[in-house]
Amino acid sequence: MVFMATAMVLGLWEVLSPRRTQDPDRKIRWTENLGVVFLSSLTLRVLFPILPALLAATVQARGVGLLPLLHISWGLQVILGVVLLDAAMYFQHRAFHKWAFLWRLHRMHHTDTSLDFTTGVRFHPLEIFLSLIFKLTVVVFIAPPPEAVLAFEIILNSAAMFNHANIFLLFPVDRLLRLFLVTPDMHRVHHSTDRVEMNRNFGFSFPWWDWIFTTYKDQPEEGHESMNIGLNIFRERKYNSIFWLLAIPFVNPIKTLQ
Repeated sequence: MVFMATAMVLGLWEVLSPRRTQDPDRKIRWTENLGVVFLSSLTLRVLFPILPALLAATVQARGVGLLPLLHISWGLQVILGVVLLDAAMYFQHRAFHKWAFLWRLHRMHHTDTSLDFTTGVRFHPLEIFLSLIFKLTVVVFIAPPPEAVLAFEIILNSAAMFNHANIFLLFPVDRLLRLFLVTPDMHRVHHSTDRVEMNRNFGFSFPWWDWIFTTYKDQPEEGHESMNIGLNIFRERKYNSIFWLLAIPFVNPIKTLQ
C-alpha cells in the first residue's frame, strides 16, 4: 500500500511539476521499469521486508547482536537500527560500484537515460538477491527490533522512488530536506554519465554518509537541465526493453566500469 501510494503521488508530481524536460517515451519506460519490479516481486521482493524482520525477531529473542548487548531502550534500538541499516546500504552501494562483478549487475539501474520515480525500483533480480543476503547478515550482526527493519524497508523504498523522481523542488526546500533526506537533485548527480560524478552521492535515504565519507557532491558540473544521464555504452533504445535489462549483466564483458 505504501509503495503504491508513493508511486501515485510521485507520478502525479512529475506530470505537474517536472525538474527536467519530460521524456517523451516515459510511458514505455514506466511499463518496462515496473515490469522489472513485477518480475522481481515474483521472486524476491516479497521476501525483502519479511525475512529480515523475522530474522531480527529471532536474533532479538536470543539476546545476541550489537543492539541487545547495549541494553538501551526499545525506542532507541529502533532508531539506531534504522540508521545502521541505512549506513550498511550506503557501503553496499559503494561496493556495487567498486567491484566489477557487482557493477555488472548494478549497471542495469544506471542504464536509464531519463530519471523518474520508476528508476528507483529498476534493479536486477540478482542484485536484489545479493542485497537480501547482505541485509540478512547485517541484521544478524546488529540484531535490530523487527519494527526497525519494517520501518527501514518502508523508508528505503519510498526514499528510492522520491530521490529518483523528476520533480521540481524550490532551492530553499531542497537545502532544508538535504539535512536529513537524499533529494532528487542530490541523487541525480549520481546518475551522471561523468565517471567522477557517478561515484558520488551513494546515499539511499539519509545524506549523512556521503558527508562523513567524503563522497558528497552538491551539484552536477553541467547543471541539472544539461547533464547527461545514464551510461555511455548503453545509449541505444533497445537496452530499455525488459529482455535487455535482464541481459545487461552478461553483455559487453570488457567494458565493465562504464
